[in-house]
Parts: sequence; C-alpha cells; structure tokens
Amino acid sequence: MNSANSPEGTMSGVYGRTFWLAYLANSMLVMGNALTFRFAELVHFLGGKESAAGDIVAFGTAVAVVLRLSASHVLDDYGTRRMWPICALMYIAGCLMFLGVTEISWVLYVARALFFVGLTGMFACSMTHIQNHVPADRRTEIIGNLGSSGFVGMILGSNIGDWILVAVPDPKVKFLILFGGAAAIGTCYLAVIILLTRDQLHERISPTPPAFRLLLRFWPGAVVVAAMIMGLGVTATQTFLTRFATQQKIEGIGAFFTGYAMSAFVFRLLVQNWSRTIGRHWMLVRGLLGHTAGHLLLAFVTEWWQFIPAAILCGFGHALLFPAVVSLGSGAFPKECRGTGTAIILGFTDFGSLLFAPVLGRIIDLYGFRAMYMTSSLAALVIALGYMLIAYWHIDEESQTQA
Repeated sequence: MNSANSPEGTMSGVYGRTFWLAYLANSMLVMGNALTFRFAELVHFLGGKESAAGDIVAFGTAVAVVLRLSASHVLDDYGTRRMWPICALMYIAGCLMFLGVTEISWVLYVARALFFVGLTGMFACSMTHIQNHVPADRRTEIIGNLGSSGFVGMILGSNIGDWILVAVPDPKVKFLILFGGAAAIGTCYLAVIILLTRDQLHERISPTPPAFRLLLRFWPGAVVVAAMIMGLGVTATQTFLTRFATQQKIEGIGAFFTGYAMSAFVFRLLVQNWSRTIGRHWMLVRGLLGHTAGHLLLAFVTEWWQFIPAAILCGFGHALLFPAVVSLGSGAFPKECRGTGTAIILGFTDFGSLLFAPVLGRIIDLYGFRAMYMTSSLAALVIALGYMLIAYWHIDEESQTQA
C-alpha cells in the first residue's frame, strides 16, 4: 500500500496537488518523447532503411515486453516512489546514448531498449500512482484527464522538433539537439516526480505474484487486442510519419501532432463521462473507428493541411481508446496488484508495436507508405467490428454504477 500521510487509496480530493504535479510531469514526459519522433529520420541519416528502423523499434519493444511480464510485479512490491526514478534514469541514459551513435550498430539497439523500457515504465508508474488516489468508479475519468496533459506536451514537442529541423542546417547537430533536449527534459521530469512522491510511504504486505501468473488468473479479455492496435497506431504515427512527410516533401509533422493533440484534448473533455453513460466497451469501439478513419486519410496525404482532418480523427480515437483500454485492462486485477495490472495492459500496447513495427517497415520498403497506412486502417476496422459483439453483450460495470 502507498500513502502520503494517509493511505494512497483514500481520496483527499481528486484534483488536488497530486493530480496537478502528475499533470505537469506527464506533459514534460510526452514533450520529451515527441522530440524523439524523428528516430526513423536518425536511422535514415545513419544509412538504414525503413525496415531497419522497424527492427530497432521492435527490439526495444521486445525488451520492454519481456521486462513487463517478468518484472512488472516489482512496481507493487517496491512502490512508485522507488521504481519511478529508476525508470526515468533509464530513459535519460537511452537519450544520451543516442548522442554518441555514428552508425547502425548494437549501440543503437541498446540505446533504444534503455529509452523505451524507461519510457514505458514511467507511463506505468504515472498511471498506477494516479489511479490509487481516486475511488474505483472515477478511475477512467482520472486516467483520461491526466492523459490530456500529454496532448499539451505533444503540441510543444512536435512543433519544437519541426523548428529545430528547419532552423539547424547540420543534420548531425539537429539530432544532437533533439535527443539532447529529450534527455534534459527527462532530467527535469525526474526532479518533479521526486517532489511528487517524497512523502509517499510504501507498505509491502506480501510479495506480488509474477506477472505471468497474474495474467493467467485475471486475464483482461479481448481488451488486450485493442491495446495491441493502440501499439500499431503508435508505430504508424510516431515512428514512420516523419519519414512519410519527408518523402511527400512536407516540412515537418507539427501540423499533424498539433491537430491530433488538440482534437484529443477537446474530445477527452467532452466525453469524460462516457464511461458512466455509454460504457467503456462502446468507448473502445468508437475509438478504434476513429483510428480506422484517421489512418485511411493519412494514406492519401500530399499536402501539409491534409494532415489536419486525419489528425482530428486520430485524436478522437485516442481520446476514447486509451482511458478505456487502461481502465478495463488494469481493472481486471485486484487493487493490491494494480501496478502490475497497469504495466501488463500497457505491455500489450508495446507487444502490438513489437509485432507490427517490422511488418509496417517492410510494407513501406516493398509497397510504400500508402499501403502501410491502409493496412493499419484495415486492422483497426477488423478489431472494431469484432469488439462490437463484446460491447453489445457485456454491460460495463462503470455504466451500471452510474445507473
């Protein structure tokens, strides 16, 4: 159990100091991560193809998935106060290693693994920490509202990245500034989370069972497939969109991620009560359909302004999909295992990236970016249609509580 003067599970106010410090930290984390959206450009600069970028991303993701499933219980055993800074230090180390890479080598693979393990661990700690500060029937709401901070960071990070690419003529210096900036932001983030958790106590009642055993016992159900489609969407946009823009001779990706973030922010506020009205299953279906339409439009972008309608639809999809997936997935586990449950469901997002990153990279090499985005759109549509059956036959417990 975690506490800050009182047990962490009790609520002294949903939107108090804890929430806003977590909001600031998450904004910084996503801002730093947005600077690294040019990772595929770095791989291209070092002489690699799109498939090489996909393979490196898949390797880092594979390491993250293995660690989630083998060691995610340490989050419940030792608490966010200990594990959160460790994850932040791994992220910073990965960013710094990127600065010294001069060719496609094992160093780049190790750097990506450190970076991604740290990044995913930071998100898991953040989601676990905030969920434990609110009542069970408000978890989806708080996940969604905390997630809106990421849209602020995405707007800032993607546009700063575009400005750096235009303002700095030397390609090597560009990447030094981008990944060095991500490391600097990660250092500031580390200071904030230490402040956020400094009074937090952790009582280890009993060792948490290994993630594999928990997963078999509290299997979250078909929501894991939706989580994997989220991973597909992350790979298609955050890894390969910058290369797509370069091929189409579009200057930067700021227009897409600004529209994406603003759309997701607005829709997140508009639909924050949907988990208690239509239910999380139908939120998930609508989110998948948003991704379906958004990725289909991306396949036909030729001018920068055409990113905007695609971004609005993808933002709508993210606004619904992320809180529904995390809430449904982690909610399948008992509260004393909530950290492990959150890590596991986010791990399935990573697993989706692991499966699809090399596949999407090879589709690009063989058939081009249009075929890749049409493939990701079709995958989201198939899962949305299948999940409609679950939404129809299973009434969500949060909507039942509201009733």
